[in-house]
Amino acid sequence: MFRSALSAFFLPPGTLPAAGLVLWTRALRAFGDGYVSLLLPFYLTLLGFSALEVGVMVTSTLLGSGIMTLAVGFIAHRYRSRNLLLAASLLMSATGVAFVAVTDFWPLLLVAFVGTLNPSSGDVSVFLPLEQALLSHAVNAQSRTALFARYSLIGALVGAIGAQAAGIPGFAAEFLAVDLKPALQAMFLLYSALGVVSLVLYRRLPPQPESTLWCSPTFRPMCS
Repeated sequence: MFRSALSAFFLPPGTLPAAGLVLWTRALRAFGDGYVSLLLPFYLTLLGFSALEVGVMVTSTLLGSGIMTLAVGFIAHRYRSRNLLLAASLLMSATGVAFVAVTDFWPLLLVAFVGTLNPSSGDVSVFLPLEQALLSHAVNAQSRTALFARYSLIGALVGAIGAQAAGIPGFAAEFLAVDLKPALQAMFLLYSALGVVSLVLYRRLPPQPESTLWCSPTFRPMCS
């Protein structure tokens, strides 16, 4: 109930309530991306990789995200965005687990390439264009800019909070007598859990094709 009330308060006039689900998943991913972007190179260094290997790994995450986003752009018209987002959430969850389970360079490089880790402060993953496509159907023309402004604001603010959370492993190691490596791995498991929660939220989206996804008597002009 709290989530629904907060979404209704934050959504601009003329927006369907289901858009709130997209805003919540945006916040979850921004939090995860915020701390992963800072912890990833440090964690790789802790695993014993050289500066060159760390650079290759980080570059691989960016290259993989770009290629995947481009590939999804070519096939997205054949599938429902909801299903693609569900698949991306599963991939996000698997990526977090794989970064804990795999420590060798070449397997980890493959995970970095096909996974969803984001080593930058902004969202460059496949989620971004899919969510924006859904939001464009969730609002009338007068409020579209306001909705996308909220979408961007959430990403920036929650991403900054996530960046602050990058200090949690160091805090745990210093004050709770926890080894640094397991503390860092716990953050990647948290990233995986955020993928699972995103999956649950995406499943609440209507399953209809995008042309009728957000149609209702109130928004009938948007569906013509």
